[in-house]
Amino acid sequence: MITAFLLRSLDRKIVIAIALLLLVAVLVPVLNLMTGPTNPLHVPTYIMSLFGKYLTYALLALALDLVWGFCGILSLGHGAFFALGGYAMGMYLMRQIGTRGSYGDPVLPDFMVFLNWKDLPWFWYGFNHFWFAALMVLVVPGLLAFVFGWFAFRSRVNGVYLSIITQAMTYALLLAFFRNDMGFGGNNGLTDFKDIIGFNVQADGTRAALFAATAIFLALSLMIASAIVRSKFGKVLVGVRDAESRTRFLGYRVEHFKLFTFVVSAMMAGIAGALYVPQVGIINPGEFAPANSIEVVIWTAVGGRATLIGPIIGAILVNGGKTIFTGLFPEFWLFALGGLFVAVTLFLPKGVVGTISQYLGKRKFVSKAAPPAAEEDGIEPKIQAAE
Repeated sequence: MITAFLLRSLDRKIVIAIALLLLVAVLVPVLNLMTGPTNPLHVPTYIMSLFGKYLTYALLALALDLVWGFCGILSLGHGAFFALGGYAMGMYLMRQIGTRGSYGDPVLPDFMVFLNWKDLPWFWYGFNHFWFAALMVLVVPGLLAFVFGWFAFRSRVNGVYLSIITQAMTYALLLAFFRNDMGFGGNNGLTDFKDIIGFNVQADGTRAALFAATAIFLALSLMIASAIVRSKFGKVLVGVRDAESRTRFLGYRVEHFKLFTFVVSAMMAGIAGALYVPQVGIINPGEFAPANSIEVVIWTAVGGRATLIGPIIGAILVNGGKTIFTGLFPEFWLFALGGLFVAVTLFLPKGVVGTISQYLGKRKFVSKAAPPAAEEDGIEPKIQAAE
């Protein structure tokens, strides 16, 4: 039943995007593992890991598009859900180090030994099991989104006020995680990972598997998001976005629709963070920085809000440009990023994908509406005969 619901929601563009992601999930690891460095088709491990990071950003942008593009909730706090998912995975990876740490403690991570902690905090229990960490990747961001959304949406906080509150939530978490006594590594965060599910996290095969998992989860999330927005539930979401008061007047519990979408989006962001950490090798409080959440908004706007595919493309394009230009012109990158957002707002308000779709739609409409040529209808010969 769930499979049928998901498959019915797929249009041609979504099917193509999912097929491409699944192809990339297979092709890139194969080209990395099955070809030598001298082969022109070889994909180096560092390139694969870099693009794996881009795909986690794409998943984060997709999560934001679900709430901003289709529900009208401009969240400036999705970086918090991303970071919480990353910390949940980081805690699991830290528990896997064991006696291989600098201090050789079989239970306590190195930073706890350095800070003279005697016992493992209660909230670290269970993170020696992968299944528990995977569950927390969903539960912790989802629970925070549920509690936050429950109070915010029931109080009918909307617009810029909601955006400011989400950013304040992110900043509060940033300050909390910077403290050493919180038990999350303080300013240095969590790093020096060794294994994941028994495999060396630095090995090429593990890197390839992480890349493939990221692409597959992005494809699955795209399918779920498409199922949500193309269902009757999704039509109500668009009504909430465009005319919330009218939708409420029609009898819909608007806060319930917002809350469900917000929680699903937060869980997607948490998955993105969990896939990000083992590929990058570190998670620290800097991921909570409000500027990170604002960047996600830029990715979504550049690609195309309310298009689902657009944020994926926007995240890859912007971060690819960031990698290139920070190497060539590091002091000008932030100005370029701000200029890009201004340019998109002024000249491409629908983003790259939205603008292209609009242009193709107009061309299709014009071609259908144009009358056939007189010669083709046989009208011209009839006129000549009458004369």
